Amino acid sequence: MNAFEKYQSLVIMAAVIIGLMIGGFPVIQVYAGFFIVPFLMIMLYGLFVMMPFDSIVLSFRKTRFLWTSLFINFVWTPLVAYGIGMLFLADHPVLWIGFVMLMVTPCTDWYLLFTEMAKGNTALSTSLLPVNLVLQVILLPVYLYLFFGTYESVVPMDILGSILIVLVVPMILASITKLLLADKRRAALEKKVFSFFGRFNIIFLGLAVMAMFASEREALIDNPGVVLLLLLPVLLFFLITFLISSLAGRMMKFNHSDSVSLIMTTMARNSPIALAIAVTAFSGEPLIALALVIGPLIELPVLALTSQVLRLGER
Repeated sequence: MNAFEKYQSLVIMAAVIIGLMIGGFPVIQVYAGFFIVPFLMIMLYGLFVMMPFDSIVLSFRKTRFLWTSLFINFVWTPLVAYGIGMLFLADHPVLWIGFVMLMVTPCTDWYLLFTEMAKGNTALSTSLLPVNLVLQVILLPVYLYLFFGTYESVVPMDILGSILIVLVVPMILASITKLLLADKRRAALEKKVFSFFGRFNIIFLGLAVMAMFASEREALIDNPGVVLLLLLPVLLFFLITFLISSLAGRMMKFNHSDSVSLIMTTMARNSPIALAIAVTAFSGEPLIALALVIGPLIELPVLALTSQVLRLGER
């Protein structure tokens, strides 16, 4: 684990602080928003290049694990997220939408680090990435329509268009890269490209976060209570998910490493993809994007603590 990966939460926090500082300059505040999507697309391109789509076979071999994970991530989690949002954020519908967007998108990157730290089955977790990615891209517009279809900012076609721009384009470019560098050049790809994005992908996310906070500085200053509003719902979501996935692992009689993988894949959320969609589909609602940036500031310390608890539980 390199330094950037080890201190992801600090990198994101630093990006938030720097973004708020430089956003005080009018010129930067005006133009910073134009850099958010490009930085996110570069980050997603790196994610797709590194993603081992051929490893999907492993997840289908462990069918009980696969279906347990899919049920928690795509049936249980959306209902819990919507319910928690209704309980705490009903008076703040924009934050409610951002909260749900974060919680219905399973993580496809950094949770592997925490799975490894907790001595989980990293290979099995990796094999779930393509499945989780495809399903969340397909189902996110469905969830938003079902839960918030009457809200005027939720326009299904805008959401689909955003997915096409920020997800499909990087995915196609990553696929082309893999095809061009197949076979004999695969080693060079893994050594250079994989190494570069594996080390610096968090920096591209940090740059996108910095640009977003610089462009939306006024929105955050005008809404200083956003962090406090989200703190309890986010923590409650992680606590409930931890308990449910732990119980599911016991009921399904998974071994320790598989149970750790189940817990991590159902707790960790995919803020980069949700953020990329939000800044394009909800450009007129900056608080949605702010919710998706604030979420990881709470999530990453929680995942770090969870990995340590699970590691101690192995002894």
